[in-house]
Amino acid sequence: MGGDYVAQVERGLLVLVGVEQNDDESRAERLLERLLGYRVFADEAGRMNLSLRDIGGGLLLVPQFTLVADTRKGTRPGFSRGASPDRGRELFNHLCEQAAARYHTVATGIFGADMQVTLTNDGPVTFWLQG
Repeated sequence: MGGDYVAQVERGLLVLVGVEQNDDESRAERLLERLLGYRVFADEAGRMNLSLRDIGGGLLLVPQFTLVADTRKGTRPGFSRGASPDRGRELFNHLCEQAAARYHTVATGIFGADMQVTLTNDGPVTFWLQG
């Protein structure tokens, strides 16, 4: 995309999305519900009690096939657990469409693109959330 910004959100969630072979539409939809309702934002007392819906934040979905890499052996990651590129694109697009239909602020990366993703992490929290 030649250095152009494709998507961004202010306060909210950056979600790196990996698709495995056995993933399906229902699992993607379950993941979406968890993303929208997962309580990871601080309340008035500083406790993680607020969800993305509660704060009205943005949801940025970025495809990231390397998340499903098998790194248990050797010095090169294996990607046999990952969905095929066509199926990965299909499920990522399904997740994005469902998110846009159910939530007001959704931005997405581009499947298969070589993207430079920048994150300003507000606090030392990162979660691996599965649907």
